[in-house]
Amino acid sequence: MSRLEFQSRREAGLAALYLGVFATIWFSVPAAEQPLRALLVVASGAALVTAVVGAVVVARSGQAATRDRDSDRRYLLIVLAEFAAAGIGAVGLALAGLSEFVPVLVCAVVGLHFFPLVPVLRDPLLWPLGVAMCVVALAGLVTALASAVPAGFVVGIGAGLLLLGYAVLALVRAARRR
Repeated sequence: MSRLEFQSRREAGLAALYLGVFATIWFSVPAAEQPLRALLVVASGAALVTAVVGAVVVARSGQAATRDRDSDRRYLLIVLAEFAAAGIGAVGLALAGLSEFVPVLVCAVVGLHFFPLVPVLRDPLLWPLGVAMCVVALAGLVTALASAVPAGFVVGIGAGLLLLGYAVLALVRAARRR
């Protein structure tokens, strides 16, 4: 098995399920006029379909969830830290009157949380995904500061596309595990 393969079809299906759902959420962030709004709805629908296919892969994998208490604990701590950082940061930005930068902060935190997940999930492709998410957050910040384009527009589309792309890649990787 190559270093770029999931340990199981079940894990690949879970990745597609989770990231497909989150891609759907990110595609709902930008406020856009037609025709871009229609494209975002289509992209959101594609992400949702990807998540459903991921759930089907999990259900049909025939693999029971293997539990590793140490990995489960590390995963939980990483996700809790992610939610805490994003939540506290979002409240701080809102209180400072900088709510338009909440998507930038959340995208950066999501990107950063992928780095400690690499060894926990045994998936080295989370490294470039994390870097790309941080680049999208930076692009959203720079765009908002240098133009009239809202940060959420850039970050919502960018993060949605990255997560959808990774979810589709996870399904391709799952198909290869057959």
